[in-house]
This record gives sequence, C-alpha cells and structure tokens, in this order.
Amino acid sequence: RMWMEEHLGDKKVNIERSEEAIKSGAQQVAVACPFCKTMLTDGLKEKNKEDMRVKDVAELLAEKLK
Repeated sequence: RMWMEEHLGDKKVNIERSEEAIKSGAQQVAVACPFCKTMLTDGLKEKNKEDMRVKDVAELLAEKLK
C-alpha cells in the first residue's frame, strides 16, 4: 500500500493504523514488513507519538536471542 494512490477524502492507511496502535495503549508495535515499518513510523510522527517504538519482528527475535 506504500505506493498506492490515495483517493480524495480517504484517510491515509498509515494514519489509520497509527491511530489503532495509539488506541491500543501499546508502548511498542511489531511489524513483519519494512514498508509497514516505514508507514507506521511516519504515521506516528504525524500524530506526535514518536515515543511509541516500531520494530520488525526479526529485531525483537534478535534482541531475545542475545
């Protein structure tokens, strides 16, 4: 969805997903795709919620294996 054209009046996907993450109350969000990580990070910046961490599931796994 990163390169999909947006239609006038539609809410941006990254904003919608960011709002869902914020409402969940989570401090950290895991994603499985680099494009999703970029989109969610950008959406959280736009919502002034840069304190919420966005990590790839591989990053979380690597942290636990150390």
